Amino acid sequence: MTAMKSSFLLAALLAVPAFVLPAKAGAGIEVTMNQAKIVKLTRPADTIVVGNPAIADASVQDASTIVLTGKGFGVTNLVVLDQEGSPIIDEQVTVVRQDASSVRIYRRASVQTMSCTPYCESSFKSESEKTSEAEMSAGQ
Repeated sequence: MTAMKSSFLLAALLAVPAFVLPAKAGAGIEVTMNQAKIVKLTRPADTIVVGNPAIADASVQDASTIVLTGKGFGVTNLVVLDQEGSPIIDEQVTVVRQDASSVRIYRRASVQTMSCTPYCESSFKSESEKTSEAEMSAGQ
């Protein structure tokens, strides 16, 4: 009976990390908001599809180079097909904030983002950032 309880406890403890651990870092393509990232392809592309163009945009530089631009926060996907319709890339794209040189100042319900490179000045806010901050403020 004790061995059965120990086995059950051990199985339960081993199962917990599967629910607690975050997704594998480095999976997919990460693009910083309002910046571009070059994606090199192994063979020429024929069709490029971005799942949600409000989050990321893809433009063709040449047959084997795509430029991804982060337009809004969130996760979408990028599918690139060759001339035969075979996938070259089928990846998740995550658009994130640049935190390295920015500071957010919270004053009650308002949020101000400052770009500190090297002096702090108000940073440009895209429509996605304005919407995100308005939604965060509405929740308070």
